[in-house]
Amino acid sequence: MSRKDEILQQQQQELEEIRRTPIPRQGQVLGVCDQRVGGSRMMVRCLDGKKRVCRIPGRLKRKLWVRDGDILLIEPWELGGDDKGDVVFKYKHIQVEFLRKRGLLKALESQEEF
Repeated sequence: MSRKDEILQQQQQELEEIRRTPIPRQGQVLGVCDQRVGGSRMMVRCLDGKKRVCRIPGRLKRKLWVRDGDILLIEPWELGGDDKGDVVFKYKHIQVEFLRKRGLLKALESQEEF
């Protein structure tokens, strides 16, 4: 496979990732992983201004590897208060750029200034 074919294939993969970027629905919020707490739990700073202890559900534990600073899609728990939630999706770098272009991460940029 030539270099040109590899570049074309990579561009197609990037477009496919952008096309499949989930946008927060009703009841979901974007957040940034601040700190891994242990097990499958982490402290997440959400864009609605709250800090939540979020967990990775069992169906995603083996598939989803989260580090500090990753952008996540969080679904807050209905019961147990507004300080806990589940991680639904982890955004890749290209998907984060797509969200920035759509204006969904403006609150995150203003929080990082302080």
